[in-house]
Amino acid sequence: MARTTEGSGVPVPQRLLAAATRLFAERGYDRTSVQEIVEAAGVTKGALYHYFGSKEDLLQEVYSRVLRLQQERLDAFADADAPVEDRLRDAAADVVVTTIENLDDASIFFRSMHHLSPEKHKQVRSERRRYHERFRALIEEGQRAGVFSSATPADLVVDYHFGSVHHLSTWYRPDGPLTPQQVADHLADLLLRALRP
Repeated sequence: MARTTEGSGVPVPQRLLAAATRLFAERGYDRTSVQEIVEAAGVTKGALYHYFGSKEDLLQEVYSRVLRLQQERLDAFADADAPVEDRLRDAAADVVVTTIENLDDASIFFRSMHHLSPEKHKQVRSERRRYHERFRALIEEGQRAGVFSSATPADLVVDYHFGSVHHLSTWYRPDGPLTPQQVADHLADLLLRALRP
């Protein structure tokens, strides 16, 4: 188990990530200092550098932790013993719900991705590509089986769905008329309707 600081049962890495996420969302990555992050987390700079190495590492982890969760869930949907249209619908809805549940993380990342070094940017793009390829494989499986139309290339279908997902942070509000699951159901149904033969 990760070390904790005095008076807190929350592991230091989680405290640092929570503080960084809140501050990056409120102020922006470039306007948040390391000192502000460690003060908000109630730890020392030494603790931050022990776990993350840099503010940039925190930014990368803000996004990567959501992507790891989504990849794990997508793999479970893709490997399930169910018809391909059910597996794709479940995966399409899940990425919407998990993005909304982590909206600060997603919006921080898309606003601040350009601050990553070329190497870290490449790592994140590679992780995202793996997710998109697994999602695309479900579409291609359905297209080969004749369950989905092949009129639109699978790559374009993936871009269509994830374009919607990546813009959730610009319009979704927790106090709005739709729950995360309702938004997810609508977007997943739109995707499946677009794929009908």
